[in-house]
Amino acid sequence: MQKNQVVKKLLAVTAVAAMFSAFGVQAQTSGQTAQSMSNQSATGKQNMTGKTAADGTVNNTSSQGMEDRSGQVGASGAAGATGSGAAKLSAADKKTITDMALANMAEVETGKLALSKSQNADVKTFAQQMIDDHGKALTEVQALAQQKGVTLPTELDPKHKAISAKLEKLSGEAFDREYMKTVGVTDHKQTHSKLEKGSKSAKDPDVKALAAKLMPTVEQHLKAAQQMSSAKSGTTSGK
Repeated sequence: MQKNQVVKKLLAVTAVAAMFSAFGVQAQTSGQTAQSMSNQSATGKQNMTGKTAADGTVNNTSSQGMEDRSGQVGASGAAGATGSGAAKLSAADKKTITDMALANMAEVETGKLALSKSQNADVKTFAQQMIDDHGKALTEVQALAQQKGVTLPTELDPKHKAISAKLEKLSGEAFDREYMKTVGVTDHKQTHSKLEKGSKSAKDPDVKALAAKLMPTVEQHLKAAQQMSSAKSGTTSGK
């Protein structure tokens, strides 16, 4: 009996010792696992920090690059706006361009009308010169208007429409006289006056230069028209 009790006690002590031993191993293992996870976490953080630093450098460079580009675009935009502002014309200069365009349009249109209605060779020659010279001038005015952002009219103004309508109703010598008097002389006098004013008072140098450039041609047309009108008047008086 005593031996059995001793054996039972020994077994109990052994079992307890085994349990404690197992708990110790488990605790040690848990500790090592925790330590390992802690180390891995620290390493991960270090790696992530390293990546973040590396990525951060790249990102900062990229961000700075974008900021630099943005700054350049802004500067370019500002320059463009300044350029656009500098190109804006005064109301008077816009009117000068529009008047030049209308005058040239009218000369081309009435010149075509004269070619179709007149039977006089000299009048036809004059009309063809109006189409050629004023057609070329109109192209120059249109180019300047586009450069300066000015929208030109696409049809004649009421004054020139009325002149064309009046000429449409005439024929023969009556047409020739009216055409040379109204278009050849009167219109060219008015056009020359406007060009002269523009060449002196225009604020924009390009507008001023074009007005001055067109003046000699208009002067030549005016002199030719005056001579033809005088000749016709003399012929009529002689009759």
